[in-house]
Amino acid sequence: MKKICHNAKILVLGAVIGLCNGLFGAGGGIVAVSSMVYLLGLSEHDAHATAISVILPLAVISAFIYFRSGHLDLDILAPVALGEVIGAIAGAWLLKYTSSVLLRRIFAMFIIFAALRMIF
Repeated sequence: MKKICHNAKILVLGAVIGLCNGLFGAGGGIVAVSSMVYLLGLSEHDAHATAISVILPLAVISAFIYFRSGHLDLDILAPVALGEVIGAIAGAWLLKYTSSVLLRRIFAMFIIFAALRMIF
């Protein structure tokens, strides 16, 4: 029974992350990392790595739907994607050398910056 409740919590969490990703783009990652740390008890490193892994299929599906709706700017797609690949490689490499405390603080600053940008 405990395993069923845990799996149900993970399924609901996945639905919320998917909803956020569909509405806000990659904003589902913020929800995913925070939820995995505080609701599922994952370490900061495991939560970041897992969030990236689960966001990939969501991003592909969302991009397809955005493309079909005419909301995808194809002129900047390739250069931005190339930059993201380079950044993702650097970030994944740096993750293993970053302490959980520093990782949490950087992530918090990113969330605060994003929130302030949206407010103002």
